[in-house]
Amino acid sequence: MRDFDYAAPTSVAEAVKLLQDHNGSARPMAGGTDLIDQVRVGRISPDLVVDIKKIAELNVLQIGSDGLHVGAAVPCYRLYHDAMIKDLYSALTDSASIIGGIQIQSRASIGGNLCNSGPAADSTPSLIALGAVAVIAGPQGNREVAVEDFCTGPGKNVLGRGEFLVELKFPARSANSGSAYQRFIPRNEMDIAVVGVGAAVQLDASGKNFVSARIALGAVAAKPLFAAEAGKLLAGQPVSVETIQKAAEAARAIATPIDDMRGTVEFRKHVTGVLVMRVVQQAVERALKTKSGNAP
Repeated sequence: MRDFDYAAPTSVAEAVKLLQDHNGSARPMAGGTDLIDQVRVGRISPDLVVDIKKIAELNVLQIGSDGLHVGAAVPCYRLYHDAMIKDLYSALTDSASIIGGIQIQSRASIGGNLCNSGPAADSTPSLIALGAVAVIAGPQGNREVAVEDFCTGPGKNVLGRGEFLVELKFPARSANSGSAYQRFIPRNEMDIAVVGVGAAVQLDASGKNFVSARIALGAVAAKPLFAAEAGKLLAGQPVSVETIQKAAEAARAIATPIDDMRGTVEFRKHVTGVLVMRVVQQAVERALKTKSGNAP
């Protein structure tokens, strides 16, 4: 591994200055489970690693009537150990509980997973389905970007020079809402999704009709996809296999996977449809058990 300098700022402003002053040769680090490995194999060669874990804003984990706030450095285990998050933001805990093993989950963060911007990242489809917004700090101050617009390609995103992710904001969940994330992997030894699907739904008071839905796909394009049309096909429609099948077909239609050692294009497109069916059905089952949302 090549040598690099290390800094551990305690404020957002200090971190921004360090990143800006090093003219693109500095990298922020939350858990480091991706970053350190990439440095080790020579994929990236930073002159400075800026450890952001000591910044208070990046360790916030708060849920209330205004929704959920997750600091960019909050490790995965804190998410799936929180009963309220598990109940209201189930897709998020689904993702957090399968990113690596227990040791990795004690370091890895959802924010870091997003910033790594892998097309097969397990957390990003859940973030998109739940309507998360990325809060980004930089030399010009803070700005916000919807997570579906955050990734721009394999390993690429909207972060500019001197910018880093501070937190993820999630809107409050309504009564009769539920969410889920599932992935298909070829075997446990290859812990990377062939296809990943996240979905969040809201049902009406009867539980028999969709009010709204958001569906997102991973590992089937150069970046995670927001299947907006698939969600629109569910809104206002009865909860039925036929309705969900139409959404699954719409999601499959936007998938543009590649052939690789994990699966063929044809197989991945088929699995996309299967997983959308399963994940939406699971989200519906969870919604039927949700008696209230974030409101006190």
